[in-house]
Amino acid sequence: MLTSHFPHGPVIAHPQDYLDGAHQPLHQHREAQLLYAARGIMRVVTRQGAWVIPPTRAVWIAPRVEHEIFMAGDVWVRSLFINAQLSPPNLQQCCVLAVTPLLRELILRAAQGPQHAKNPLIQQLMLEEIATLQHLPLHMPMPEDRRLQAICLALLQTPDHPNTLEDWAQQVGASSRTLARLFQQQVGMNFNAWRQQLRLMEALPRLLAGDSVQRVARALGYSSGRAFSAMFCRLLGENPRQYLSALERLSAISASR
Repeated sequence: MLTSHFPHGPVIAHPQDYLDGAHQPLHQHREAQLLYAARGIMRVVTRQGAWVIPPTRAVWIAPRVEHEIFMAGDVWVRSLFINAQLSPPNLQQCCVLAVTPLLRELILRAAQGPQHAKNPLIQQLMLEEIATLQHLPLHMPMPEDRRLQAICLALLQTPDHPNTLEDWAQQVGASSRTLARLFQQQVGMNFNAWRQQLRLMEALPRLLAGDSVQRVARALGYSSGRAFSAMFCRLLGENPRQYLSALERLSAISASR
């Protein structure tokens, strides 16, 4: 399905809330989309890969890229749809971006109503902020083979699924040796490494649900909380405690409005 949110200016804000487990089926937009999670976690899946978007981060979806979205927890989506001709040169592919406090406030203000969203100063400032955002490595490459895609999509929906590659081989009608070879060829890593990377990203909802850093580290197979924190910092630019403290401050600010 191809949708469009124009002609009202170069940037259109669109707020929408979802319940846990909600799913947006495969679709695309004529314009670029900055998909921001004010609350909850989203997984965006395209033919090329999957991106995990935790709260306070956003995913950039290039124009006319088919994608579907899976919601984890109650999700407050605040999207910006941006005229394709105004897409920053450094944002031609899908990626996760670290949203600055300024851009967050601009997005929330624009989402409050058209009287804010149509303000040309706000629109121009949003475009300038988006062009300078830090890219984050919250990306899972997706294979082209339909059998591998079926496995990866199932794991994206249930990351702690216990099936081994041999189990999956019986379900998709291929030998485990064939699947292992295709995994390495098409995503540049083996099945276990791909699944482990996905589970690392799944640390986010566990931490947000209140699990301790040590407990999440053990569940993901890390030898220590320090090793887990180093991985977390590489993905999100902050250690788990810093990230969760920032979320608590933002939640307090939102609740006071």
